Amino acid sequence: MSKNIYINNLKTRSALLKALRNAFYREDFFEVATAVKIPAPAPEEYIESVQCADGEFLRSSPELAMKRMLCGGMERIFQIGAAFRAEEQGRKHREEFTILEYYAVQWDYRQLAEFTAGMIADAARELFGRTQLVYQEHTVDMGRHSFITVDEAFRKYAGVSAFEADADGSFDELMVLKVEPFLGRDCPEFLIDYPANRASLSRLSAADNRVAERWELYVRGMELGNAFGELTDAVEQRRRFEAALRFRAEQGMLKYPEATDFLEALERGMPQSSGCAIGFDRLCMIFCDSYDIKEVIFE
Repeated sequence: MSKNIYINNLKTRSALLKALRNAFYREDFFEVATAVKIPAPAPEEYIESVQCADGEFLRSSPELAMKRMLCGGMERIFQIGAAFRAEEQGRKHREEFTILEYYAVQWDYRQLAEFTAGMIADAARELFGRTQLVYQEHTVDMGRHSFITVDEAFRKYAGVSAFEADADGSFDELMVLKVEPFLGRDCPEFLIDYPANRASLSRLSAADNRVAERWELYVRGMELGNAFGELTDAVEQRRRFEAALRFRAEQGMLKYPEATDFLEALERGMPQSSGCAIGFDRLCMIFCDSYDIKEVIFE
């Protein structure tokens, strides 16, 4: 990659940050900042945090701290900052990356999806004067978006029900090899309604308790964001965390302390809300037509 292309990518990154902030400000969101070094991460089954020498951790997401803000009375908040995940390296991954995370009280997860789609479309218009972008020789219309349920996607692309794949242990492999490559090929696509046990921080769907109110956003087969209709039941959240900690212990993963501050805040009460985390560097890749994440970050 030439020096001029790299410089242009960094300028596009800066312009994209400005455009996204503008979208949040238009909807009366407050920008917040939370600690990068934390005493206890959320015990996720497939994400390993970076542990510091003193036993604390670098956050893999600001999620728990931002939810404590919701418990304390904040209603619409966003944050853009560094996050860390151990041993992640590749063309779409870095151990340190930039995360965009945001929450809205009284929005359901579909409302949050519509806001997200509009925010990205507006950013394309602001940067390029159009919503059609070319990514790796393919035109993607950021001004349109679509929805597909996880079960529909598995039946369409893998030839099996998502619930069957979840039960027989083939879900993750089929997702990576058979499903993800076909998502968001022409426009951003929201993969919604995951099997209930695959969304530990999400509430169950009122329409179908087999699935959770979770979506992931894809463009050209690349996951950009992950969102939940947030779980507000403190007892159920504690139960899920305990199950995740047992799983992590069985897999020989890092031992996490209990996320006491978050659980106590949840016990005091958290309003109905939805939240999303977007990998900002990956979104930059789409806007810069970059194949590798190293082309849009400064290392």
